[in-house]
Amino acid sequence: MSTPGIVILCILAGAFVFGLLPFLIMGAVLWCKLLVRTSKKKWGRECSIPDDEEYRRMFDIGIAWDAQYAACKRPVEIKSGRFRLVGEYFDFGCRRAVIIIAGRMESLLYSYFFAEPYRAAGYNVLVIDNRAHGESDGVISSLGYREYKDILNWSALLHDTLGNDTVFLHGICIGCSTALFTLTSPKCPDYLVGMAAEGMYRTFAVSLTKHFEERNKPMFPLGYITMFYLWLFAGANVLTDGPYKRIRTMQKPLLMLHSREDPYSVPQYAQALYDSCPSKDKRIVWFPHGGHSRLRIVDMERYDAEIRAFLTDMDRKTIGQIAEKHL
Repeated sequence: MSTPGIVILCILAGAFVFGLLPFLIMGAVLWCKLLVRTSKKKWGRECSIPDDEEYRRMFDIGIAWDAQYAACKRPVEIKSGRFRLVGEYFDFGCRRAVIIIAGRMESLLYSYFFAEPYRAAGYNVLVIDNRAHGESDGVISSLGYREYKDILNWSALLHDTLGNDTVFLHGICIGCSTALFTLTSPKCPDYLVGMAAEGMYRTFAVSLTKHFEERNKPMFPLGYITMFYLWLFAGANVLTDGPYKRIRTMQKPLLMLHSREDPYSVPQYAQALYDSCPSKDKRIVWFPHGGHSRLRIVDMERYDAEIRAFLTDMDRKTIGQIAEKHL
């Protein structure tokens, strides 16, 4: 090789080592922090933010709910792909069930907090450790892009084995994305009948950008490198795919619960999501106060009432449709 060629290669190598490589390493560290379970203690069955008084109160209320209905509970598990996934099933003697899908970092203990309105409405309750959380297998959180297959398998357990006629989904934050991906999947069965979504975001890229802005940090380049690793290892393109795209084919009943103060799933994007949903049975409920994923703790009475009202309307319409088919 000629001397000029060697010089060019040395310059390119130096640019990579001293320019790009450090950012690739820092991006990998951030990706591992956000979306990779690096030990069994990470995303385990403890309160994820124990020093936050409001969050701790949510967790404690959920634990008390579990103790109250412990006699109705039994452990369940499924095999989803190569993963063993675990959950807890509360059998209240009903013919329909809800799956509560928590967001990143949370185990099934967190999901107890959201179960009461469904029990009161006549639903059995399934809480689950998402893959890479709690006692379930897995290492990578893929933001619903792969977890939706797990929800299809959990739904089959509820319907085929545990005798529930219908299954409803309740998603919180990333759990909204998982639920939406499930209900818009070509493989979604008829017995999966709808969802409630608290804090649905437009895309994870937008939500991540808001987190960077909150810390006065630039999204470029670390944020984009993190999303590159997410695409590379989890198959999730969070720049061009997400709830804003999937919701355009959502035909099943949808209840959106959203705060006017949500700093990450910003209200104007939530309204745009709702407007682009073609479902004939949809409702958006705005709460004036409440942080991201913290609506129920601010106004439990209204939160529960809105869910019960939506389920009542949905069930009445379903009964009417069944009656029409038999005329």
